[in-house]
Amino acid sequence: MKEFINSLRGDKVIWAFVALMAMLSFMPVFSASSNLAYMRHGSGNAFTYLLKHAAQVFVGFFILYKIHKVPYHYFKTISKIMLPVVWILLVYTLLKGTMIDGANASRWIQIPFIGITFQTSTLAAIVLYIYVARFLSKKRETPITFKASIWELWTPVFITLALILPANLSTAALIFSMVLMLVFIGKYPLKYIGVILGVGLVSLVFFVLVAKAFPGAFPNRVDTWISRIDNFATDKPDEDDYQIEKAKIAIASGGVYGLGPGKSVQKNFLPQSSSDFIYAIIVEEYGLFGGLFVLGLYLLLLFRFVVAAHKSTTLFGKLLVVGLGFPIIFQAMTNMGVAVELLPVTGQTLPLISSGGTSIWITCIALGIIISVTKKEEEIAEDEAEKAKREAALQKLIDKQLEEDELEEEDFSIVENQNPLDVVLNK
Repeated sequence: MKEFINSLRGDKVIWAFVALMAMLSFMPVFSASSNLAYMRHGSGNAFTYLLKHAAQVFVGFFILYKIHKVPYHYFKTISKIMLPVVWILLVYTLLKGTMIDGANASRWIQIPFIGITFQTSTLAAIVLYIYVARFLSKKRETPITFKASIWELWTPVFITLALILPANLSTAALIFSMVLMLVFIGKYPLKYIGVILGVGLVSLVFFVLVAKAFPGAFPNRVDTWISRIDNFATDKPDEDDYQIEKAKIAIASGGVYGLGPGKSVQKNFLPQSSSDFIYAIIVEEYGLFGGLFVLGLYLLLLFRFVVAAHKSTTLFGKLLVVGLGFPIIFQAMTNMGVAVELLPVTGQTLPLISSGGTSIWITCIALGIIISVTKKEEEIAEDEAEKAKREAALQKLIDKQLEEDELEEEDFSIVENQNPLDVVLNK
């Protein structure tokens, strides 16, 4: 085990945070999965779900380990190749979205033969962030112009968002906001960002108006997320109120110290208690201290991402860390905001803690790339240290040789200054 830990490269603090969050996830997932066990199997035995979660975490860490060994500059080319692939997957998802527990889950597709459901929008987000970082980090003889960036940058962005939006507004909004943050950090002209923001908002409003004018015209979840926004803004009662009320009861029941591990009551009534609303279960069982502890872990991880971005010596590396790391934290804050009714119900999971293979695996891919960036900086530092060590050893040899030459010169000068008669007598 010690040898395996020593073989891990890159930022050890990020590795530690990821491992800690993964280990902490087992107790709330095991506890919150009991309602799924009742609904699907008629018993409260959630051990099967615990094993499933353990397998998903194991696969996730395997993915992370393999990804972190890939030199991060390879992802420039990979993103360009993968972008058309994710567009095809998104179109397929819109047309063939699967049903999960009888509900419309058009954000997901089922992988043939193995029966695993997969959320394509999360993969599309990773690929798009890398693609945008690639564009911003390209070496240019002239500054970026709006006209030149329309086709190469914004057209792929809006195609991706247009394919995600009908099924998943929250993910589309998250991706769009993260792309805007990324181009801002990448020193894309601010006036052009304002234009793009305006175009994006106008396009969204137009889409919503069309969807309202022709109800049921879109064979996806458009009506669902439009009604969620309307009800959140007007406080109209709907089915989401049930989830929010149960989440708030769970949080209030937890108090300061919590009911104790596995003693949640609302897990038996709260839908998606092991994924979308797992934060409410954590606060109910571990109290305010447990909720703040989880929040603190994400904030510390954010700080570590900032440190990693600052240490990177290339613009592409900096943008990768920001573009892949910040969405993880933003998604976590969104999940917590939904649990306390600061935001409408979005369906965003709590990264590294909620159950769900897609969320865990995509998060591990993003973290693997981030650690790959830090690994490169570590290798550069090691090379510089080795170079300094070799230079010090060479300098030591030179100094030693100079000392020997000085001693020989002193001996020669002594002999040269002696009287020849003294030399003969000495012999």
